[in-house]
Amino acid sequence: MIPTPRTHLGARASRLLGATAFLTLAASAPVQAADTIKIGVMGDLSGYSAEIGGPGAVLAVKMAVEDHKSVAAKMLVEVVQADFLNKPDLATQIARRWFDVENVDAITDLPNTPTALAIARLGKDTNHIVLVAEAATPELTNAQCAPTTMHMADDTNALAAGTAKALIDKGLKSWFFLTADFGFGIQMQASAEKVVRENGGMVVGSVRHPLGASDFSSFLLQAQASKAQVIALANVGDDTINAIKQASEFGVKAGGQDIAGLLMVLSDIKALGLPVAKELYITESFYWDNNDASRDFARRFAARDNGKYPTKAHAANYVATRHYLDAIDAAGTKEPKAVMAKMRELPIDYFGRPARMREDGRVVYDLDLFQVKAPEESKGPYDYYKPVRHIEGAQAFPSVNPATCTMLSAEK
Repeated sequence: MIPTPRTHLGARASRLLGATAFLTLAASAPVQAADTIKIGVMGDLSGYSAEIGGPGAVLAVKMAVEDHKSVAAKMLVEVVQADFLNKPDLATQIARRWFDVENVDAITDLPNTPTALAIARLGKDTNHIVLVAEAATPELTNAQCAPTTMHMADDTNALAAGTAKALIDKGLKSWFFLTADFGFGIQMQASAEKVVRENGGMVVGSVRHPLGASDFSSFLLQAQASKAQVIALANVGDDTINAIKQASEFGVKAGGQDIAGLLMVLSDIKALGLPVAKELYITESFYWDNNDASRDFARRFAARDNGKYPTKAHAANYVATRHYLDAIDAAGTKEPKAVMAKMRELPIDYFGRPARMREDGRVVYDLDLFQVKAPEESKGPYDYYKPVRHIEGAQAFPSVNPATCTMLSAEK
């Protein structure tokens, strides 16, 4: 039996998005599925990464639809949402119901690797579009690429090209990895190790921790004992925050070792506070203070989310949704093959920065390496980053590889 898509938001999300799991962003009168575009936001609305995407991802998609006037190719646009509780099997069940019963046309967000890969496969099998705005696995455009998938999120290659390369360039050559024991963490470690070794560094050890760990003391003791110059955190969300807080309590920095969070976002810095987070390096595709376009989006977002500024996951959901709707307008239909063709053809506006979607589904854009400011450098709320280096998209994302993305040869 397939369960009904669940809403598990809590008080914050209820205030933000209302009590119902079904959000109608256009007229309230019922319409036939053929006259409606329905977008499903599949997210972690209550778990360890809820502050990265979570209810804010639903808000970002809602804003994208509203900014698009809630209509594409003369069809009304609606949004549904579900908390998959970080369970890939539940995500697949919900997605099947969405596609087979509720006439959902596209799914977005998808914050972890197993879920993103499972839903991308389902989208391929059922001819539905999948917009991956959070999961960082490069497998989405390599061995498991699909003609119906758009990968908008930074992948592990891009993140390693920023943070790991910067620390190696500073002369920090010996590394120890503290890695979450699931798909993203393992791939993030592999990508960063590759950068470390290619640039003359060495990996002196690693340890894996369970997802959602609360006590990192034994892992940090191993990292300290390694004498590595860098303790690299290949994890995300609450795991990263807890590891950094406990590393500060253990005096890791005072002992001469640097902490590197390989995937961190604005909400993580907020949770840590600048006294703890200062001097960390962060690789980001979006920062609210980049330009006028990003500042406008951030302020409108914050006005609807209790003053919280958007993360790059929120930005990616917004941009992916706008691009999807633009492609429907250009195609004059919501038929997936026609829409995906237009998505590959049309330029993408990533808040004032140009981006493009390649034939393998990878969206290519420039990123920035930032360093977290010290408290005395910050001029106000969310003024956390100072720029270190601009990273060209061609350097951040490996080239299309027809040898691993088999659909490319199959389509020709």
